[in-house]
Amino acid sequence: MARWLPSVLGKTFRTCSAFLLALVFCASCTTNKTLPTADFSQPGWRVLEGQAVWKPSNNRPEMAGDLLLATNVNGNYFVQLTKSPFPVVTAMDMNDHWQIEFGVDQHSWRGRGNPPERFVWFQLPGALLGEKPSGNWQFDNLGANSWRLVNANSGETLEGGFFP
Repeated sequence: MARWLPSVLGKTFRTCSAFLLALVFCASCTTNKTLPTADFSQPGWRVLEGQAVWKPSNNRPEMAGDLLLATNVNGNYFVQLTKSPFPVVTAMDMNDHWQIEFGVDQHSWRGRGNPPERFVWFQLPGALLGEKPSGNWQFDNLGANSWRLVNANSGETLEGGFFP
């Protein structure tokens, strides 16, 4: 074997390694960023305030709190359940991006396209507009400004109403 072959192979390996390392560092991350805070003072937003009782599943206790639902003419929405002074759940669907946060920086998910149907918070805005909820959700209008969303499979319920 020629004496120059190991040095050529070594240089080639180092060059390829450096190129691959540079490629890894230059590649951009495609994780979804946190959505900006919605400005409800902008034209086109409609804000509803009320109260709701949320029961996450059959084996978890229910939680009552203040409910805020803001929708705009573009189809964007913001839903938040708070147990003063802390947010329990905040869900947003803005310009083909969605995000949901439970508690203050405890658990959060983000994505693009349609939000996951398993979260009741993404079902509420459409159900209030008369759209059929997706998945295993059932919406019942209980009377003037009162409603209930139920998932029979999980036992999750969200029942509430808005102030006139």
